[in-house]
Amino acid sequence: MDLRDQLKDLFPEHKASEQHPPASKPDFWIQDDPLICKYEKRKGKPITIVEGYTGADTDFKKLTSKLKKNFSVGGSYKNDAIIIQGDYRDQIMVLLKKMGFNVKRVGG
Repeated sequence: MDLRDQLKDLFPEHKASEQHPPASKPDFWIQDDPLICKYEKRKGKPITIVEGYTGADTDFKKLTSKLKKNFSVGGSYKNDAIIIQGDYRDQIMVLLKKMGFNVKRVGG
């Protein structure tokens, strides 16, 4: 007899509340230090750079892939920085905050 059965015996008129599934575990390691999101132009084309992630390379690649797919743009992961083609600072910051990261905007 488990605890729920014992509680049903003690409180027969109580209706069990609807149980919510546990919150899904994030796919990435969430760090305490903020990620730095900045904007640059290289060869005249705008890019967004996300730096400061200290997780494993596999997590970094998953995060890069998720950002690229979410915004349907090209990009890469080089030298511990995620490079996204185009100026997506605001949208990337909102997405990363929803994922649980602390984000800091650098530059104009």
